[in-house]
Amino acid sequence: MAEFVILDRDGVINEDSPDYIKSPDEWYPVPGSLEAIALLTQNHIQVFVATNQAGIARGKLTQESLEAIHEKMYREVDAAGGKIVDLRYCPHHPSEQCGCRKPKPGLLEFLAEAHDLDLASGDYVGDSLKDLRAAEAAQCRGILVLTGNGEETHHLRPHHKPVFENLLAYAKDRVGV
Repeated sequence: MAEFVILDRDGVINEDSPDYIKSPDEWYPVPGSLEAIALLTQNHIQVFVATNQAGIARGKLTQESLEAIHEKMYREVDAAGGKIVDLRYCPHHPSEQCGCRKPKPGLLEFLAEAHDLDLASGDYVGDSLKDLRAAEAAQCRGILVLTGNGEETHHLRPHHKPVFENLLAYAKDRVGV
C-alpha cells in the first residue's frame, strides 16, 4: 500500500481568509506549501486534500468559482513538481449536520474508500481544531501546522503533538530531509 498524506486546504496549502477564498485571484499559496507537495510527491507519498467549503452554502462563492480556484491550485502544484491525487470538499452549511463536514470524518473516509487507503497508517495535516478532531475520528494521525489558524489552535491544544511551523517543515520531516 502506498504512503499518503491528506491535507486541509485553507491555512495549510493556501492563505486563509475570514471572508472566504472566493475566486482564483484570492488564492495564494502559503510560502513553501507548493514545494512541500512537490517534495512529498517526489518521495512517492500520495497527496490528497479534504476541505470544508461552507462558502458555497453561505452564498459567498459558486460551485464554478470553487472549481476555478481548485484548477489554479492544481496548476501551481503541477508547475512546482507536485501532484494532488484527489480533492474532496464539503459544500454544506454547518447547520446541515452532514457527515462530510469536519470535524466529522466523512471526507477522510470517502478518500480512504475511493483510493484504498488505510487511514490508521496516514497523516491528516491541518491548522484547526476541526481538522485535528476529524483526524481523531478517522483514526489517522493529526498533524498541526502553525500557518492559517494553527497558532490559535495550538493555544487551544498546547500539548498536541506533532506540530510543525508549516507544511514544508512537515514534508521535510516526513521524507527525512
